[in-house]
Amino acid sequence: MSSNSRFTISSVERSDFDKMVDLLRQLFSIEADFNVDPDKQRRGLELLQASETAEIFVVRSDGQEIVAMATLQLVVSTAEGGLVAWMEDVVVDADHRGQGVGALLLSHIKRWLENRGIKRVQLVADRDNRLALDFYKKQGWQEINLNVLRHK
Repeated sequence: MSSNSRFTISSVERSDFDKMVDLLRQLFSIEADFNVDPDKQRRGLELLQASETAEIFVVRSDGQEIVAMATLQLVVSTAEGGLVAWMEDVVVDADHRGQGVGALLLSHIKRWLENRGIKRVQLVADRDNRLALDFYKKQGWQEINLNVLRHK
């Protein structure tokens, strides 16, 4: 478990889903490719929590309120010859941005992945979300040449 004096990374309970759905609402409201649908977001969280190849990370304030989250899903990569992770749903509550919460969360996830021998982690971010893209680059993330495509 990672922490600093005000924030702690912790496990997730079903009772946390309401706050997590609210965080996803904040995220999806700035991402043009996704729609806010609390029922779908709750179902997605339930599936992630039940999956043996997924992990949900939350950051709690010293008052135990969830102030940030991220999800990981593990997949096999032929390019890496092993497991890699897709990270999604990275969001810090608007009232807690700029306080080191996101950096704490990503640092914890990096250690979690290293401890499990995960070869690589990737995430997608809205190309118009300059604040997020700048934050990721500051944390050592690099843009790559691959494009993300979707088929519905």
